Amino acid sequence: MGAVREGLPEGRYGRSADERADRKLKIIGAVLGAGFLAMIAWFGYDYVSGQRISAEVIKFDVTAEDRVQVHLEVRKEAGAQGYCTLRSRAEDGSEVGRRDVRFDMRETRVDRVVTVRTTAKATSAELAGCTADDGPKG
Repeated sequence: MGAVREGLPEGRYGRSADERADRKLKIIGAVLGAGFLAMIAWFGYDYVSGQRISAEVIKFDVTAEDRVQVHLEVRKEAGAQGYCTLRSRAEDGSEVGRRDVRFDMRETRVDRVVTVRTTAKATSAELAGCTADDGPKG
């Protein structure tokens, strides 16, 4: 009675096609992963380096039915000029107030409390964004 062989002797005939395919897939995956990480790093760097003015709302206080006080902290380059847009929203999410605040001073960090007038009672205040420009026109 003869013994039945289940497979080829290990290492005798080189690597199988499955092992070669696995190795190719690992290499392709590593190259694509490295490319993806490099792309994410490039976009992140470009976004951060392109912003000359950044800000955040520290806190806000609804002081009356028609106004909100917003404590805004702005960080910018010394020569940068521009503005930040604040907006306030009602309980249903609709916008009830908006204000652009200019920052033309030479300081690199500015803390300011700003009043945003509203058309109805606001329940929140948020920073819509900041834009750097060449300064006041005229």
